[in-house]
Amino acid sequence: MSQERILKVLLAPHVSEKSARLADASEQYIFRVLPSATKPEVKMAVESLFDVKVQSVNMINIKGKKKVFKGRVGKRNDIKKAIVRLAPGQEIDFVGAE
Repeated sequence: MSQERILKVLLAPHVSEKSARLADASEQYIFRVLPSATKPEVKMAVESLFDVKVQSVNMINIKGKKKVFKGRVGKRNDIKKAIVRLAPGQEIDFVGAE
């Protein structure tokens, strides 16, 4: 895997109340990733970008909802998320990472 591919795998951290609770309670962080991303790519990307040790990675595919707007049917984009569990004692600080 090339360094370019690894840097493009992570799109953004998913920030919500549930993700904040997961981060505080069990050292798990949620990221939006490319639809073609794999678990080893996500693991390598998180370890290289944030200098942490990743214990495991789980992936979720979320299908886009169908919506009607002014009588026209449309569809939201599909989303792929990765739940990354860090090794004990590790943490990611999104505020300080610039």
